[in-house]
Amino acid sequence: MLQNLRKLQLTEVQRDGMRAAGRFNAQLMDYLRPFIQPGITTGEIDRLVHDYTVQHRHTPATLGYLGYSRSCCTSVNDVICHGIPGDCALKDGDIINVDITSIVDGWHGDQSETFLVGNVCEEGRAVCQCSFDAMHRAIAALEPGCPVSVIGDNVVEEATKWGFSVVREYVGHGLGRRFHQYPNIPHFPDRKSRQERLLPGMCFTVEPMINAGTRFTKLDTKDNWTVRTRDGRLSAQFEHTVLMTERGPEILTQPENGPRVGHRFL
Repeated sequence: MLQNLRKLQLTEVQRDGMRAAGRFNAQLMDYLRPFIQPGITTGEIDRLVHDYTVQHRHTPATLGYLGYSRSCCTSVNDVICHGIPGDCALKDGDIINVDITSIVDGWHGDQSETFLVGNVCEEGRAVCQCSFDAMHRAIAALEPGCPVSVIGDNVVEEATKWGFSVVREYVGHGLGRRFHQYPNIPHFPDRKSRQERLLPGMCFTVEPMINAGTRFTKLDTKDNWTVRTRDGRLSAQFEHTVLMTERGPEILTQPENGPRVGHRFL
């Protein structure tokens, strides 16, 4: 197992490739930020993602990936993840997670952010706060060589504090020249994540999906992509690409104008 993990340790030149991909992805998120308003459709958001990416001579990683037909994922209200952009127009009070991944010179940058659209209810703001705080709490707890389970331990503790639940079916992942690679990064502790280590030079995502109600999910069989909360209650997610260095975790996808540690949604 340790031998497999060592194969994922990037050289300094390779780490700079991941840093460049993360910077562009964060730049793209900042570009989208002012457009996330009542009235815009999720399809229009997708077009903004696609056009901005290709104009900069990069590639939207999701387009064509395993048959997926769009350049980003847009997950509104009770949609946990993998929402397909289309004709849905955002309304005052919605929350929407926009998940973007860019390929820059062969390297992947991956992140998502949940946006508040207009006047959002207290529960919507709270579930966003919980997901955001859980992500940053987990990242802050990491150290070179620590078990992957540190992430799950901290996410579950934060969610429990709020009385919310953590999705288990969909997890974070290693990242590099491939979109999804070893190791998986669950947001709950399990036996395998307690055995695997995060070594310097490894890149991975931390992306807790927090549900206001039950943790259980249901797949929309109409498209076989869209994942919703089983009870129809709200779900929120935040995601960063993280590089483990010899000094500790380095966030590669922090937007200049996006929320940072300590940001309040409530």
